[in-house]
Amino acid sequence: MDKIIIKGLEIFAYHGVNESEKIEGQNFLIDIECFLDLTLPSRSDNLEDTVSYAAVKKTIERVFTQEKYDLIEKASGVICESVLSEYPTVDRVVCTVYKPEAPMKGRFEYAAVCIDRKRDER
Repeated sequence: MDKIIIKGLEIFAYHGVNESEKIEGQNFLIDIECFLDLTLPSRSDNLEDTVSYAAVKKTIERVFTQEKYDLIEKASGVICESVLSEYPTVDRVVCTVYKPEAPMKGRFEYAAVCIDRKRDER
């Protein structure tokens, strides 16, 4: 299956279990893979025959910032459901939400959650 990928999308939002995370906010990074058949646009070279990654980016930004979630599991799941709802040619979506500023002690690059959703399993 073909895919459209957006990697390392940085969004400032207010997700987290701690009250301070909901007040102060923090940066998140998002990777998304949209699986779909790209045979037609690979031949036609026509934007109307594909899913615009710019449009997908706008969807992610909108749904990721419209509410405050305790868990990045929920935030990632909302992204997946929104992409599947808004882009009917997408058969599967994999979304990883990275929380590089997670409030925990120790040295780490990030905490992350990856959600994988298929249209036919919704």
